[in-house]
Amino acid sequence: MICFQCFCALPTPRAFPRRPVFFVPRTPARTWGALLTRSRKATAIAKMNSWSRIARRIRVPTGFLFAAFYLWKARPSAPSLAWSLLLVAPGLVLRAYASGYVKKNAELTVTGPYAYTRNPLYLGSILISFGFAAASRSVWITLVLALLFAVIYAPTIYGEEQYLRSAFPAFEGYAKRVPRLLPRLTPAQIDGEGGFSGALYRQHREYNSLLGACAVYAVLVAALLLRH
Repeated sequence: MICFQCFCALPTPRAFPRRPVFFVPRTPARTWGALLTRSRKATAIAKMNSWSRIARRIRVPTGFLFAAFYLWKARPSAPSLAWSLLLVAPGLVLRAYASGYVKKNAELTVTGPYAYTRNPLYLGSILISFGFAAASRSVWITLVLALLFAVIYAPTIYGEEQYLRSAFPAFEGYAKRVPRLLPRLTPAQIDGEGGFSGALYRQHREYNSLLGACAVYAVLVAALLLRH
């Protein structure tokens, strides 16, 4: 039997000390979704930064391998060589023009061709490369070239722009007004000084692009003559 006195000696419910109650706010589903999206974005950026470093390292040796593949697959003709100049010549001019403005790692260049596109040098390289792809008359060369630009040059451009963002605070505003690759129709009105400099052109040795293009045309013409 239960002792009545012991039962009566027990404190009433009000006599028990009250324990503090903690309420943990629930995180809304939208907040969890935003956190998950932010986490995925950070992971994607980290992977892109890692691959951009790898792309910069393998860019040159991959270029040599592609050159060998190009010479193996190229089947030029007189018309294809002539039509290729429609892309190669503007690409050479654009690269030469841009090299006379850019001061690498010294200042943010926003004048000249850089008022139309953030990467005129890469745009010139694309024009030259696909011009020579047209000269080769090879679908395989065109496809491999497009793959190389997507896998190697696109991450390289991304990595360089990440550096510019960290080195030059004005880059963010510049990037909002000037497209990454495809040029604007009119130049962006951005405060900046500087015109074309022949000294910068020679310093960057951009004349090597012209010499290289002439060498490629010489090889293609020789291959065309040997086949006939």
